[in-house]
Amino acid sequence: MLNDVFSFFHNSLEWIISSLDFTGVFEIIILSISVYYILLWFKKTQTWTLLKGLLIVLFVMAAAYIFQLSVILTLFQSAFGVGITAFIILFQPELRRGLEQLGRRDLRIGRLFDENKNVHFSDETRNAIARACFDMGAVKTGALIVIERMTPLGEHEKTGIQMDSLISSQLLVQIFEKNTPLHDGAVIIRGDRVAAATCYLPVSKNMSLSKTLGTRHRAGLGVSELSDCFVIIVSEETGAVSIAQEGELTRKLTYEELQKRLMAIQGQEISGKKFLSWKGLKHEKTSDK
Repeated sequence: MLNDVFSFFHNSLEWIISSLDFTGVFEIIILSISVYYILLWFKKTQTWTLLKGLLIVLFVMAAAYIFQLSVILTLFQSAFGVGITAFIILFQPELRRGLEQLGRRDLRIGRLFDENKNVHFSDETRNAIARACFDMGAVKTGALIVIERMTPLGEHEKTGIQMDSLISSQLLVQIFEKNTPLHDGAVIIRGDRVAAATCYLPVSKNMSLSKTLGTRHRAGLGVSELSDCFVIIVSEETGAVSIAQEGELTRKLTYEELQKRLMAIQGQEISGKKFLSWKGLKHEKTSDK
């Protein structure tokens, strides 16, 4: 039996080598890279455990085929059609998210030569957001700020109160001030304006998150899993500033780190930039007079 297994793999390897040409090698490279990124994408989601279970089932099928276990093969063949439907149902949220991310790719050639293609907000807006976050963190005022990018957030915007107000650090601080009508929920920023406040966001179902994280962090991570938005979370308990992007949470950023991340989505070069200190920003307008 063991000799049959070795013979099967030996014959398969000989057939692969004999049939390979330049096109075949190129196809293998493309498929290998595609499979790698698909597995990497699955690993970042909660379906990684389901995927491992599916791989075990495929391994059993391969073993049944090699050892010619007719009863098991018949069962698998009978359940094949149902299995495809079950796969689509189980992975429906992740498949939809993957197609949405693929659809967000801008394939226009002209965009490659547009230097300002990612500049969605001004330097004044960037500084106002960073300043407000650390002002609120200093007094432990919780905040949830969502910056819209390519994916429209109109669905979440409708759950809040429309504002369409020019951004300033004072406005953001006032919105999240405790016991005010607008402090509960998230703020959605579009360009240089606050589009809406008190917006409700979907909570992440990622089971690997720390139990110390509250609803604010889970909501920020949840909306970042469904779109390409950039989310800033200020903890009410510790005052720490965190960000969520593409389903990943980065906690306890410094002012300079937040500025760098904001500049990255703004589409500007980070190197060679001189950052103002948080305290120095408080005297920014005074020094200009």
